[in-house]
Parts: sequence; C-alpha cells; structure tokens
Amino acid sequence: MHWPLNMTDADSVEAALLAGAQANVDAACRRGSIDFIEAPGLLIATGDLHDNPDHYARLLELAGMHEGGSTPAAAHLTVHEIIHGDRLINGMDLSYRMLARVAALKAAYPEHLHVLLGNHELAQMHKSGIIKDGVRSVEAFDLGVEYVFGGDTDRIEAAINAFVRSMPLALKVHTARGDILCAHSLPPAASMARFDTSILSRDLTDDDYTPRQGAAHLMVWGRGYDAEGLEDLVERWGVYLFVLGHEKAPEGSKFVPPNALILNSDHDKGVYLPLNLDEPPRPEDAAKLVKPLRGV
Repeated sequence: MHWPLNMTDADSVEAALLAGAQANVDAACRRGSIDFIEAPGLLIATGDLHDNPDHYARLLELAGMHEGGSTPAAAHLTVHEIIHGDRLINGMDLSYRMLARVAALKAAYPEHLHVLLGNHELAQMHKSGIIKDGVRSVEAFDLGVEYVFGGDTDRIEAAINAFVRSMPLALKVHTARGDILCAHSLPPAASMARFDTSILSRDLTDDDYTPRQGAAHLMVWGRGYDAEGLEDLVERWGVYLFVLGHEKAPEGSKFVPPNALILNSDHDKGVYLPLNLDEPPRPEDAAKLVKPLRGV
C-alpha cells in the first residue's frame, strides 16, 4: 500500500479500508468479537475521536506508530468513534478520510492498534438517523463520499461497511490485578435483561447488529449504566476496570463508580489514559492518570 494515501482515488481508499478490515479479522490478538492482549506493555486508551486530526497525530506519536508502518509500535493504542466530526465543508463531512487512515494504520500495526466499534460507525453502516451538534451526521457523511467518488460511491461504501463490520467490540487486557475492558460503551441497566452477555466470548453474527435488539447495537449505544449493572458485568466478564467513551465528559474524563472511566478524546479538553500494564491502577485511581491531548 502506497503512503500517503490518495484520498480522492477510489482504488487507494478502497484498498486501505479492505486491508484494515482484513487485519481486524486476521490479527493474532483477535478472539471472537474482541481483541485480547496481556501484560507487560503500555496501553494508550482513548475516548471518542470524531475526526480530530491533531489529537490523532498526537496519539500516534504517543504510541510510536507511523503512517506507513515503518517502525515497530511502542505501545498498544485503542481508537473508536472515528467519523462524524464537526469540520464540515459546504455541509459535507469528509471523515471517510480519517476512517481510511485508521484502516491503513491497522494493516501496518495489526497487533498494536485496536479499532473498536462505535455507535456512529454502526449508524453509518445502517444509514440510521443520528444527530450530533445539530448535524445529521449520516447524511453529511454520505454527501462527502458521493461528492468525492461519484460513480464509485457504491464500492467505497461497501468497503466502509466491510471495515466497520470487522471491528472488534472491545479490547480485553489481562493484568496481574485483573482484566481491563476498553470498549465504546456498555449496555444500560434497562437493557440487561435482553442483552446477550456471551457476546464477548463468541463471533459476531448479523443479528448482533440489529438496531435496538442486537447485542452489539445495545452495547455501543448504551448510556446510563449504574453500579449494579457494572458489578453484574464484572461477575460475568471477569473485568475489574472499564475504560469507555460515548458519554459526554466536558472536562475530558468522568469516573462512574465503582469501576468505569469515561474518556473523551475529540474536544479541546480531550484526554488519553496511559496504562502501564505491569502496574495497572485501582479503578478509583485510574482517573488521576488521564493526560490532556493539547498543551503538552
């Protein structure tokens, strides 16, 4: 794959997206619906990215990754909620470019980059109505793809859908203190009775993506989880710390007792969480470790 990508060439963008999809599926760290890694090492965990190029560049620097994949990675890195940013051009969202960049990076670093499924990617795949800051995100994204690719729009959309469908639901990290789960979100308490908690230990099916019913859909759209729901998932999944996104955190991070940390990586106060997997923190201490993506 030639780098830099030609973001107006359908062949180049399609190849990057399909290479990323294949890397998601074929990576040695992939286990069913999730990626799985073990200590030792460094993990850079993030929240929603929403096509923020400055923060993306900073994260690559922190993880020791380079577009083109010329050197070994220094750390594991999670990214999610990649598309649907606020930098529109004549009402068009061109964040397919960020999606293609991430896909190419996954192909270069298949064992160290973990591209987690987010609700905006799933909404784009389903052409579902979604509004972010007053913008109809799916429609704006579609306008951008059609404007750039014209008669090749269908095959670019098919490649986008293949990449989205290949994304793992979570990254599970085994440490001496216990397992950490990085995911876009978790199912809310109101959905737990119909949520298939076995989803992390099996492959994803078409039914899992069904809006408002499938387990993957319920998980990436979840909000409002409480202590009881978190403790239930601790028992079922053997996880002691959840690192999530999806919810608004105006100051960059928010701790939800007893063991969930919400991160935002897209806005001016966006943050990341560096985790030394040899010395993982207690849940209540994890929020003290977050670092800003700007001004450093």
